[in-house]
Amino acid sequence: MTEAQARTGSRDTSGGTRERVIREFEHRFGAPPTRVARAPGRVNLIGDHTDYNDGFVLPMAIDRAVWIAFRPRSDERVSIHSLDFDEHAGFALEDGASRIGGWVEYVRGVAWALRAAGADTRGWDGVAAGDVPVGAGLSSSAALELATARTFADVGGLSWQPSVMARLAQRAENEWVGVNCGIMDQLISAAGTAGHALLIDCRSLVSRSVPIPTETAVVVLDTATRRGLVDSKYNERRLQCEDAAAVFGVPALRDVDMGAFLSRSSELDPVTRRRARHVVTENERTRNAADALEHGDVGEVGRLMNLSHDSLRDDFEVSRHELDVMVELAQARPECHGARMTGAGFGGCAVALVERASAARFAGEVAAGYLRAAGLRPAVYVCTASDGASVESVCSA
Repeated sequence: MTEAQARTGSRDTSGGTRERVIREFEHRFGAPPTRVARAPGRVNLIGDHTDYNDGFVLPMAIDRAVWIAFRPRSDERVSIHSLDFDEHAGFALEDGASRIGGWVEYVRGVAWALRAAGADTRGWDGVAAGDVPVGAGLSSSAALELATARTFADVGGLSWQPSVMARLAQRAENEWVGVNCGIMDQLISAAGTAGHALLIDCRSLVSRSVPIPTETAVVVLDTATRRGLVDSKYNERRLQCEDAAAVFGVPALRDVDMGAFLSRSSELDPVTRRRARHVVTENERTRNAADALEHGDVGEVGRLMNLSHDSLRDDFEVSRHELDVMVELAQARPECHGARMTGAGFGGCAVALVERASAARFAGEVAAGYLRAAGLRPAVYVCTASDGASVESVCSA
């Protein structure tokens, strides 16, 4: 993203995106769509690289989403056009052929996962578009997966069970696309609640809604740097965590508390020790942050966010220069409670908790400072917590 200015204040471009996919559908398919599915992106307040370790995360669904305007077909094919990529794709539902790559694999992967689970999948025509920045760490891929799942559920008459659909979308990304992500992105896109973050136990999928104080703004700081998860060291980090869990003799690092870590950390090589230390301490920070947020103690949440960034930078080593610059600029502002990189890392976004009354000033000052320091023009979004995936009818004029 290279927006010329920071985006500030409460905003909602979703209505425009919804109307855009409806218009394009009518243009391409000669009649209006019957329904429109929507699934949001997310920002994770704290708890990164803990989800695939069966740990705890605290994300919120944001007011940026992927929309699919669709209409059922009478055969077992999907025909879909992406406005974001200006590309059309089609495939047969029974087609298990080799991957062709690109955005359509997320759609094909969801179809494959549903069929593998025994779901009654039926064909449809669709047009997709979104305003979740791609590759920014805001889970544009999960938003596309859940919008696709919502579409298949509606066309096939499947009951919508957020945790079940999130698991199937995760399987699509793990086994079809080839990214060993955890469950967080898919679950928050499926089950988000307006005005709340969601503390998720990634093992049991038990979640708890945590209200975000009305006087506090969640600000997403896009560094204008990008990474591709499949080509990054994300999968390497996951293997390192699995190696550490094996040394401790547990299914996942979620089962290691700080006492156990300190007593046996010398058995780990230095790199694996750092990776494990991040996960163990991040799980503790995430649960503490949820408790603090529930009690309105945003100062404590901010302090924990700052510590999380240090750990992601130094122990897990998934930050980069631009992310560190953005976080430092945000943390230096008096209206900022705390800031950290968010998402898988290696590029993308940071997130900050800010006094809502000063959010516009914060956004402008941090964006200007980042442009001077990094030579890149950022985008800054003041986000609102939204509901998870939904579907609605298209009203005829």
